[in-house]
Amino acid sequence: MKNIAIATMSLLASMSEVQVANAQATTAKNPFTLVYDGAISKNMAGKVNIHPVKYKLNGIDIAANVYTPSSYDPAKKYPALVIAHPNGGIKEQTAGLYAQRLAEAGYITIAADAAYQGASGGKPRHTDKPAFRTEDIRGMADFITRYKGVDVNRVGALGICGGGGYTLKAAQSDKRLKAVATLSMFNSGEVRRNGFQNSALETIPQRLKQASDARAQQAADGKIIYAGVASITDEEIAKVSTDLYREGYIYYYRTHAHPNSTFLYPMSNLLDLMTWDASENMDLIDQPLLMMAGSKSDTKYMTDEAFPKATNSKSKELFVIDGATHIQTYWKPEYVDQAVDKLAEFYTKFL
Repeated sequence: MKNIAIATMSLLASMSEVQVANAQATTAKNPFTLVYDGAISKNMAGKVNIHPVKYKLNGIDIAANVYTPSSYDPAKKYPALVIAHPNGGIKEQTAGLYAQRLAEAGYITIAADAAYQGASGGKPRHTDKPAFRTEDIRGMADFITRYKGVDVNRVGALGICGGGGYTLKAAQSDKRLKAVATLSMFNSGEVRRNGFQNSALETIPQRLKQASDARAQQAADGKIIYAGVASITDEEIAKVSTDLYREGYIYYYRTHAHPNSTFLYPMSNLLDLMTWDASENMDLIDQPLLMMAGSKSDTKYMTDEAFPKATNSKSKELFVIDGATHIQTYWKPEYVDQAVDKLAEFYTKFL
């Protein structure tokens, strides 16, 4: 089975030509290249509007979308939310969907491509280091707190999948984030270290050796060895036993494909990922905390591990979306509606 959590082989750093063509065809349907259902296709007065923006973060160009509510008046003050995308995801997919839906609820929202990923700059491409992904969230806060109409004292955060783990880490130190929520949180460090559902505990030393060798190779001649899945056939998808990866491949490579989205990351990044854990120092989160996960999600164990450790949160809640798997919380209307309603309730109370 091709599993990005325990990949040990070098793979091509691009999707197949057919997959690229399909993804481009999908994004061509929307002027903002958004690939979620109900996406904005034109800005209109009295409606939620989208504003593509760019800003610098540690010298790197960051590409982001800001969504403003239908009532938006730059002379007034609004609460704001920073939204961190899943691993392999980009701002045009589920992060954009939640940014748009929460803008409909009255928030100014921002969804940005992580540095080194998507339409943002930075090399090596597809770099996935916890420190960088955490800094991306702080960078969104830097930008949105200077955006016209934002009340700097009412800024919250939402992290989805891997972005959820990085949002927990950002909230531990960045107290500009006044209310913190996660959806289908994925603890990237734990999974890269232990394997998904602790399936690769016995291979930790070997995989660290592979990551070390990949770093040495990169230092010697600049060649980057990638881990992850560059492309996958329908037959291979059908054989994947876990809902997360089977449904994830369908989401990212079929139904919501985008040419800027990829499952790849340099294998040398495992040196950082495997020694990191989103659930460490959870006691530093003193802000209100909402963690959401589907009842049928095979990643729910990560939320269940992290939630009790937030012992100093002023108010915390674990919200289970009945019947939902991990990937279904990204797009399925009945589950997205439940998540958005809960988020709106949470942010209204604490922002």
